[in-house]
Amino acid sequence: MTSAEAAWPALPLARWRDTRDTLHLWTQIVGKVRLALASPVNHWWHVPLYVTARGLTTSPMPIGGGSLEIRFDFVDHALWFETSRGEARRLALEPRSVADFYRAVRQALRELELAVRVWPHPVEIADATPFDRDERHGAYDAAAAHAFWLVLTRVALALQLFRGGFLGKASPVHFWWGSFDLSCTRFSGRRAPPHPGGVPNCPDYVTREAYSHECISAGWWPGGGERDAECYAYAYPEPEGFAEAAVTPGTARYDRGAREWVLPHEAARTAPDADAAVQSFFLSTYEAGASLARWDRAALERT
Repeated sequence: MTSAEAAWPALPLARWRDTRDTLHLWTQIVGKVRLALASPVNHWWHVPLYVTARGLTTSPMPIGGGSLEIRFDFVDHALWFETSRGEARRLALEPRSVADFYRAVRQALRELELAVRVWPHPVEIADATPFDRDERHGAYDAAAAHAFWLVLTRVALALQLFRGGFLGKASPVHFWWGSFDLSCTRFSGRRAPPHPGGVPNCPDYVTREAYSHECISAGWWPGGGERDAECYAYAYPEPEGFAEAAVTPGTARYDRGAREWVLPHEAARTAPDADAAVQSFFLSTYEAGASLARWDRAALERT
């Protein structure tokens, strides 16, 4: 591969769909441990995972007088459990059913003498088969998982740069295990109308807390259903004229079904300068949304 292809590898959904679906459920299991242990933060910012130099992490979570961190390592393909007491457990990332993975995670927590109660059902997807009964999903293509992580690292850097230009309230760059995407969100500071909800297997109070204030969000999703990977950007509430805004690069389009702007991953990675194309997409969609919604941009942005 060229250096550009290594930084922005191809990730057609058809090539790794089964692994993608398995990983989605595995990250939900680990994410639910974080949900159970972490102290609540506004907009559910205490529940996502974070991109690391080797994969994804929960970051340290409180366990009495110490802390626990769970890390997906997509270089050596392992799930690590590490405590501030010096203990460690390793679980191989390899083809195994969701049910087996769930049992192995529970066993590792028991060996660390940690009693963690989680609701063993997937969220934000139509198939809510309990983790301990899911024998259908179990594929793991190590090369595909590695490519997925490589893209996450690149998009995370782009989102960090995007976040740095904003003085107002902004989220961390975080990976949502429910929707299986990486994002960063900017806020105007004003309250938003109640979100209509309707996300599969997700209580409406969850989305209403997430979207309690006006926001513009940018991120990357590895694809699902019939859609390939893509960068995305949306505003809530969406201002009039947002769908017709001038957004760059020219390969971006507005998806009226999803009510968001999208830049296909393949179009981004094959652009003459992929990093510049992605950054242009994040910035132009934000500028369009913030201007149309009459945000106080002079007070919220770095010049």
